[in-house]
Amino acid sequence: MYRVDITADLNDEDHTGYLWTLLDEARDPARIRPGAIVVAGDEDTAAVCQVVDLVPAGDSTIVHLKLLPGLVEDYQALAERSIAS
Repeated sequence: MYRVDITADLNDEDHTGYLWTLLDEARDPARIRPGAIVVAGDEDTAAVCQVVDLVPAGDSTIVHLKLLPGLVEDYQALAERSIAS
């Protein structure tokens, strides 16, 4: 089970070629900013993504995400190695 930063359909690309979701789907919208690395998807299927941009759309904000290679677990191991004492 995954705890995602932002809920997204990992197969949902728009005309930009990036994944997209709405900022309202973020657990903490303040963490969702261009360049940020986030975990996106749902509790069953998640991936590491980079936030590309935020696009105002009426009363909402569209978040474009670039899917990064590898599994969430690969990035966890990287983070653990980088903070090991």
